Amino acid sequence: MSKLLIVGSIAFDAIETPFGKTDKILGGAATFIGLSASQFNVSSAIVSVIGEDLPQEYLDLLSEKNIDLSGVEVVKGGKTFFWSGKYHNDLNSRDTLITELNVLANFNPVVPSNFKDADVVMLGNLHPSTQLSVIQQMEKRPKLIVLDTMNFWMDSELPALLKVIKEIDVITINDEEARQLTGEYSLVKAAAKIQTMGPAYVVIKKGEHGALLFHDEHVFYAPALPLEEVFDPTGAGDTFAGGFTGYLAETGNISFENLKNAVIHGSNLASFCVEKFGTQRLEDLDKQEINQRLLQFKELTQFDIQLQ
Repeated sequence: MSKLLIVGSIAFDAIETPFGKTDKILGGAATFIGLSASQFNVSSAIVSVIGEDLPQEYLDLLSEKNIDLSGVEVVKGGKTFFWSGKYHNDLNSRDTLITELNVLANFNPVVPSNFKDADVVMLGNLHPSTQLSVIQQMEKRPKLIVLDTMNFWMDSELPALLKVIKEIDVITINDEEARQLTGEYSLVKAAAKIQTMGPAYVVIKKGEHGALLFHDEHVFYAPALPLEEVFDPTGAGDTFAGGFTGYLAETGNISFENLKNAVIHGSNLASFCVEKFGTQRLEDLDKQEINQRLLQFKELTQFDIQLQ
């Protein structure tokens, strides 16, 4: 069975949308990635850090999905990373109300010895130096290294970010971040410039407008599935990353054609994530509803055309 190593935060989130609000609930990039990837036949592990305040039931939820938590450090007396945000009416923009790094501020990831030979590494949105330290701990180069990042690191840690980008195979960022990183408004030009920085593949996420995959001169577009209700977008990008890397780890095929399939699988799982607050929808997903929605993606994107 292929191994997937996931590095990122396990956190508390407090979310407000036009449809309601929550107190502190389970969140964090690694959490969403892990729950999403658990839908595939892979052996996965999370490397993260938490405080003693994280309820055991949250860890049990991840363990029950056969996710190895031996790389999760528990800081005695420490407090878990906390983020609070409020979404605007269109759900495409939000205001961050609170960010408390807590134990994440001094996080030094330690890759479990049994995952130093992982086939696929998914580096969630963290400090670029933290991401690089994980790559350096691997005993052999993974088949695929995927990195997620954000504009905060482009503003504050650009040299470190460019250093880790050189070492990866796939970067996943949103359209605004792609433009900021490259100074190019055209996403085609932006993707081409990012490929010169290191990664062979560039995934540009466009929220409710789907995702673009770039490789050399090739471009693939996956729409987002039109949904009757979008309840909470938190974690959708990480859920996409979990589906993307979980599928690639299971299939072991990292060709451009198979990365297209991975984008669809990631988009499919992300469409479930937004239907409830936090991780709720991902916790009880079953294969039947996942496959039914994959068929909807197929119907949405396939057609016959006759050229005159």
